[in-house]
Amino acid sequence: MGDKRHERGRAAEQAVCDYLAVRGFRVTARNRRLGPLEIDIIAEKGPLLVVVEVRTRAASSYDTGLSSIRAEKRRNLLRATRRLWSSELRTRREIERVRIDVAAVTMNENGVTITYVEGAIVG
Repeated sequence: MGDKRHERGRAAEQAVCDYLAVRGFRVTARNRRLGPLEIDIIAEKGPLLVVVEVRTRAASSYDTGLSSIRAEKRRNLLRATRRLWSSELRTRREIERVRIDVAAVTMNENGVTITYVEGAIVG
């Protein structure tokens, strides 16, 4: 069961990377560890850097990917983004804005559906 879930998660992340690429973003990191915290995808487009949380659900799931982000996850995303900024980004003059987005990916026999929310987490 864990292998299937892991495979589905990787496929969802790849789908979101493809989604971002079509929109002109360059993915610079995947599954970026910052101590105990992790960022699923980091992508850049001009002066904008986005931190993307990918949530995957099967079509039969009770809750949606977006509704699965609880307060603790939001706090961890903010902490990870702040840590990324303080450790790596603050010296990069070309980065003017950092945004936290959420991509909810639903997979079923008909394919993949991505619901992408820009600026979903603010802090």
